[in-house]
Amino acid sequence: MHAPHRPPRHPRAWLPLLLLSQAVVAWLWWRWGWPVGLPVMLATHAVAWWGVLAPNAALYGPVLSRLSADERQVWLTIDDGPSDDTLPILDLLDAHGARATFFLVGDRAQARPDLVREIASRGHGIANHSLTHPQARFWALGPRRMRAEIEGCQRQLQAITGAAPRWFRAVVGHANPFVSTPLRDAGLARVGWNARGFDAVERDVGRVVSRIEHDLAPGAIVLLHEGAPHGRSVEMIAAVLARLEALGYRAVVPEPGTA
Repeated sequence: MHAPHRPPRHPRAWLPLLLLSQAVVAWLWWRWGWPVGLPVMLATHAVAWWGVLAPNAALYGPVLSRLSADERQVWLTIDDGPSDDTLPILDLLDAHGARATFFLVGDRAQARPDLVREIASRGHGIANHSLTHPQARFWALGPRRMRAEIEGCQRQLQAITGAAPRWFRAVVGHANPFVSTPLRDAGLARVGWNARGFDAVERDVGRVVSRIEHDLAPGAIVLLHEGAPHGRSVEMIAAVLARLEALGYRAVVPEPGTA
């Protein structure tokens, strides 16, 4: 299974569209007044916010949200590590003959480099999930802080493993106009998902598995987490792996390919 690797080529492609939309708003307001101009302005702002908050929105740069696959193969992606859950999760993956990509937080990786090296040594992928995981404000980061989050994590992971990650996942899936330039400069492609169980907040294992199963299809990108506050991440991943196996799905790490 191959995944198109598409770092942003034109990180400011959204800017002409924004300027044109606001010129149209200004003209409509001048021509017909606020009853027409205001609703159109609000609609353009809603589109801009959709680009920030929707995890698979490509307004501010390309994002990979599903793969093309003929066989029953899926891409397991595990966010927020390394953590105390990492080793048990690696053992589970080994037991099921499964492979996954771990989207790691740079500062957490620096604190536990042995876990990062263990992930790599067992044949799993390592990807960039920001330096500090600013969950509440990633969507609002300015250009300098956004670059520091992306490039800082990239440096940490490369220093530990000797290889630069090729994939990036935005914190909480949010992006903004400043995410694409540092991704382009680092050669990173943004990855979303199309199967999730809200396992970072949901405590019920059955509900998590049911939600993921509902969205499963060949080539699905499955979003999972480790180290969740409820303490059941290992149990949830075990249940997901068992269900994938029962349904005849294989979890593989795709090879990056050209777009």
